[in-house]
Amino acid sequence: MISRPISNFFNQRKAIYLTVLISASLLISVFAFQYIGRLAACSLCLTQRWPHGIALALGLLAMMPIIGTLARHFLLIMISIAFATTAGIGAYHAGVEYGWFLGPTSCSGNIDGNTIAELKRQLLAQPVVRCDEVAWSLLGISLAGYNFLISSALAVFCSISVFVGAKGFRG
Repeated sequence: MISRPISNFFNQRKAIYLTVLISASLLISVFAFQYIGRLAACSLCLTQRWPHGIALALGLLAMMPIIGTLARHFLLIMISIAFATTAGIGAYHAGVEYGWFLGPTSCSGNIDGNTIAELKRQLLAQPVVRCDEVAWSLLGISLAGYNFLISSALAVFCSISVFVGAKGFRG
């Protein structure tokens, strides 16, 4: 039996509201950084946004009154997977930025060619923004690092809420 304070803290309603609130806030923030602050996003940055968009859409769907308890439970499982996915991408991206991992050749400057024409083709195919450079950081943690930390916490919170709230959508 799960104690009442734990089941009150880790309930599905809170998890879904947090999903919508935090995913929307993160997406609004990164678009503000990009379009207002003129901080261009690399391909890994853009990839990290998709799971947040999916989590936001699933969270909004789960908030609809016509969605039943079992469907809400399933949606929260899918939201947990979305957060775990973006946390994994964020961890990889932070590792690329800090030099722990090799980044994708399309955005980390790994160029090799035998002829000038091949080098020119590869250079022109490179995106403007590199994935292996930290564009912005706070307290030594990049945006990718913050995405990893926040998304990991949300994945854990939503996962626990799935198991604690398995008896129904309580609030």
